[in-house]
Amino acid sequence: MTAVARLAVVGTGLIGGSFALAARRAGLVGEVVGFGRRREHLELARSRGVIDRIAVSLAEAADADVILLGAPVGVCAELARGLRPHAPAATVLTDVGSVKARLVADLEDAWGGGSHVVGAHPIAGSEQTSVAAAHGDLFVGRRCVLTPTRDTGAPALALVRALWEGVGAVVEEMDARYHDALLARVSHAPHLIAYALVDAVGGWTHGADALAHAGSGFADTTRIAGSAAELWRDIVLANAPAVRAALAEFRATLGAFDDALARGDAAALDDLMERARRTRGRVGGGS
Repeated sequence: MTAVARLAVVGTGLIGGSFALAARRAGLVGEVVGFGRRREHLELARSRGVIDRIAVSLAEAADADVILLGAPVGVCAELARGLRPHAPAATVLTDVGSVKARLVADLEDAWGGGSHVVGAHPIAGSEQTSVAAAHGDLFVGRRCVLTPTRDTGAPALALVRALWEGVGAVVEEMDARYHDALLARVSHAPHLIAYALVDAVGGWTHGADALAHAGSGFADTTRIAGSAAELWRDIVLANAPAVRAALAEFRATLGAFDDALARGDAAALDDLMERARRTRGRVGGGS
């Protein structure tokens, strides 16, 4: 049964596009309307069957039962403020941002209250952000964290939960600040570390030669450094205190490796590496 007559996807990239494809396939939505900055991306989304129609303005996009913000987190509140005057009173606003506390507060403020706002973060994706990479199985078996506040209305929360469960995600609810502390350590800081590693090697005197000889280990470690700078700039700025705490923890651990190397302490290195190896075995999926 169709849960949503009209879904508006504002930002039809990998996540927004994949959600639309999955929701259409599951029969959860009727018409899907797309809105974004670049016409060619929207035309591609329409040609791939991600959306039915391109909205030419925020006013047109706002005429929907559910609006999914798939844009970079730095512009989501501005978009919400532009959408709100044109949206029906009962329209549910949700998002897919990787940072939640500050963003959800901004969205609730922009929407004139939080009863119809539900923060969501599907922990899935890759360094590819274009709708060209969208596919309907992206969320199957992957976590999606919802971050309701004390103002979140039960009907809106139930609807957003049903949509994510309908596309195959494993849904959980979590305090937004706790979510941001977790993701700072397993996503946000790792992206900065990957960017920094590539930049350090590339900036070395013989960096070009080093990169030419890089194997799969370097490629695997730095895969996420291929992510869009605009997207991750906004995320780490929005979660700066937690990201800085995570980076401090990383520097402390990196310092322990450096100290062991300086001492030539094989036993200490072995302990550090073995502890990390065991911990690595507990890592789940996601991005």
